Amino acid sequence: MSSKKEETQKNRAQQEADIVQCLKVLSAGGLILYPTDTVWGIGCDATNPEAVNSVYQLKQRDDSKALLVLIDSAEHLDHYVVDVPIIARELIDVAVKPLTIIFEGAYNLASNLLGDKDSVGIRIPNDEFCHRLCERYGKPIVSTSANLSGAPTAKTFADIDPAIVQGVDYAVQYRRSDSTAHEPSNIILLSRDNTFKIIR
Repeated sequence: MSSKKEETQKNRAQQEADIVQCLKVLSAGGLILYPTDTVWGIGCDATNPEAVNSVYQLKQRDDSKALLVLIDSAEHLDHYVVDVPIIARELIDVAVKPLTIIFEGAYNLASNLLGDKDSVGIRIPNDEFCHRLCERYGKPIVSTSANLSGAPTAKTFADIDPAIVQGVDYAVQYRRSDSTAHEPSNIILLSRDNTFKIIR
């Protein structure tokens, strides 16, 4: 019993140390490599266009492709989406798997991460580490899969290209040894008229 408790305490301590480092890097406009509620992601301050540009450069990705962001609560959707459709919160409440919703009319975010019609994909992670990081940072955090453009999505830390690991300012230690193959989120495109389309 004590070993289980010790393991939990060790995990919490590692999470806290990682979160502190991530907060420093995010605030300074740097890039982090971190485990999300889905796959490992490259992250930055989603309100900082220079940091967002660094993500595109690291992934060798065309900046015409939008990036999704994570926030800590559905209550904060109004801070980043002009007109949040009523159905959005219902979809979030009933989602069984991680769900990214693409909204139209985003604002208060770096313009170079937005798609057509100022659209943005937003997810509210229920993963403990990720949720705590978003909550503590207090601003949306970019989350894009930790792979070079065109390469397969890395499902574990061991699958991540060394160029990605070396290209960020801080790579989280927590969950590196997790060999569970995680999958990307479901994605729904939600229009202002409350109609939606399943993308993935």
